[in-house]
Amino acid sequence: MFTSGTIVKVLIPNVVNNGYDYRLTGDARLGQFVAVTVMNRKYIGVVYGVGDSGLSTDKIKDVVEIFPNGLSVDDLSWLHRMSEWTLMTPGAVLRLVVNVPEAFLPVKTEQMYVFNFGADGRMTDSRQIVADAFSSNDNDAMSVSDIKNITHVSSAVINTMIKKGILTPTDTREKNIDEFVYNYYDTGSVTLNAEQQTAANEIATAIDNDKFDTFLLDGITGSGKTQVYFDSVLRAYQKGKSVLLMMPEIALTAQFMTRFESRFGARPVVWHSNLTAARRREIWRGVANGKIRVVVGTRSALFLPWQNLGLIIVDEEHDTSYKQEDMGNYHARDMAVLRAKICNFPIVLASATPSEETLHNVALGKYKQLKLTSRFGGAQLPKIETIDLRENHPSEYKINDETVAGSLSAPLCEAIENTIAQHQQVMLFINRRGFAPIVQCKKCGWVAQCDDCSVGMTYHKRIGKLLCHMCGRTMELPKKCPCCGNEISMRGAGLEKIQQEVLARFPSARTALVSSDTIMTRQTLERIVDKMENGEIDIVIGTQILAKGHHFPNLTLVGVVDADMGLFGTDFRAAEHTFQQLFQVAGRAGRGQIPGRVLMQTYQPDNTVLNAICAGNRDAFIESDMESRRGAKMPPFGNLIAVVIEGQKEQVLKNYASALAQCAPKLTNAKIMGPIAAQIYQVRNWYRMRFLIAGDVRSDLQGVTRDWLSRVKTPVNVRVKIDVGPVNFM
Repeated sequence: MFTSGTIVKVLIPNVVNNGYDYRLTGDARLGQFVAVTVMNRKYIGVVYGVGDSGLSTDKIKDVVEIFPNGLSVDDLSWLHRMSEWTLMTPGAVLRLVVNVPEAFLPVKTEQMYVFNFGADGRMTDSRQIVADAFSSNDNDAMSVSDIKNITHVSSAVINTMIKKGILTPTDTREKNIDEFVYNYYDTGSVTLNAEQQTAANEIATAIDNDKFDTFLLDGITGSGKTQVYFDSVLRAYQKGKSVLLMMPEIALTAQFMTRFESRFGARPVVWHSNLTAARRREIWRGVANGKIRVVVGTRSALFLPWQNLGLIIVDEEHDTSYKQEDMGNYHARDMAVLRAKICNFPIVLASATPSEETLHNVALGKYKQLKLTSRFGGAQLPKIETIDLRENHPSEYKINDETVAGSLSAPLCEAIENTIAQHQQVMLFINRRGFAPIVQCKKCGWVAQCDDCSVGMTYHKRIGKLLCHMCGRTMELPKKCPCCGNEISMRGAGLEKIQQEVLARFPSARTALVSSDTIMTRQTLERIVDKMENGEIDIVIGTQILAKGHHFPNLTLVGVVDADMGLFGTDFRAAEHTFQQLFQVAGRAGRGQIPGRVLMQTYQPDNTVLNAICAGNRDAFIESDMESRRGAKMPPFGNLIAVVIEGQKEQVLKNYASALAQCAPKLTNAKIMGPIAAQIYQVRNWYRMRFLIAGDVRSDLQGVTRDWLSRVKTPVNVRVKIDVGPVNFM
């Protein structure tokens, strides 16, 4: 405890500081939240240690305010270790924690609105998105800025809804935090089988002993992994601990919320990016004061100001959504393991297709593997087969008397027809948004490209425009080639085009599209899930949002339209990611009493990835893929750090890259490669170049990188991004 008048170091949440000295105006402990000013700007920081600036005491400012809550000493150690590993400054790491500074302010007085679900008025697409936003937040009052931030609709839409009484004014008070304090208990709705109980007992021992352990809950799709870690959640909660359940995408919680409430008698608190500002303040305060002790959230929930955290669950631990690439580069799964180790509590990593890094840690004895080998309730694994497109060319079909090249082969169409004739459901998977990924002139070769990014634009029939998937820029579809005036064509197929083909071939089928373009809110996805469960959809067509987390008992056929799509990428993880994605998609079939079937269309039926999926031989595939990585010294048998430099002026960027290359150090157990132009060279009018530092597992690549980059001054309007353990190589 530091007493009033002591000079302490205060860490503030910005990227340029390692802490500044201030004089305490009251007693405070290490890690306590305080308010300070820097150049007349107020920040919420934490007491980080003893002051050491050497400034005379008359030049040291006073702390403005001391708050009752804070971080533990272990949490500070975790932030410091994370800074060292990721090469983010300590202040940048703290910014991930103090990301709701409004939680320390009095309630703002601004006009708030609720949705009048009984109001008359036509429900346009934009209004439905607003309705969904209010529904998913329990019709909590929102300001106009809240509505815009969550829904991305225009001010005109919101103002019209206010005028028509669809949005009605309400008071400005925030909800009492006690409304989020639920009492969880075991409803007795689930009885674990012997295999599940054995796994649950292992985790329970670590929880009871307050002991760090990393468990890999490795179960096939449909084996009941969720109910095993639910058992662990309740055990930690009943011991008075706080519990975090991390999920890769909050969209996955549509059915999860129902399962949670059924098991524990109350719903969990949910943390994600589409919360209102008021709800974010309430939850952040509730976690900080220890009233909220169970949260389901995306990767940012790891950085809530947890009190007495005693268990972390990382569901779908292999998912690349856990890798953050915007506000700093970190892997939430790995940082969660680090937090559990420093704070000495268990962590559970759950997946049907664990990452090779995690399996390597199992092989080294660092993680404990808990296997679930059979589907819960006696359901059978689906039969998985390939369709050789070299022998089964997709036939043409007609739209408005126009003959169109098809994407669905005869065997897949026959299987679809038989499935819906038996009143069972079909899922068609294609991980490509929009209608056509390439819009090109047939004569001169012109291709529709984004003006701000070096990527082609995709035609989206739903909005009737070309869309850049990098920056979101839209453009009207030209009627003729802008270069030569000749006819333009659309090449390739996205999920919108697959729906068009399905409706042409099966006109009576009821279809639904599921992608990031059509699922704007959790409520929208929940409506589709309800329709699937109620048998109101025959064929659902979707991207990777459908690949995991959903349970549809009457879904018996899964068709993968293009199984080759991810097989030949430049990323060394391409085979692993393709296997994980297709294996997860296949796992949606036959989860009820009726056996399932999976058909994967491919031009490469002998590919090792597809053969392993068909044979259900995950371990053999992993062993083979790991062996190739071992030879190349790629992770997990080596370490990588990517350095991405971005500049608004191309020549300035190239000069800086050249200067870095010239002063690159000579290394013995590592090497620096580059610079090369990034695969996507221009994004939002910023030019991009890359270096890659590779070394063995014993190399201090962080130290090498820190020293190397310090040798050259970064020019104005140039950004340097350091990515330790990169997942994205674009």
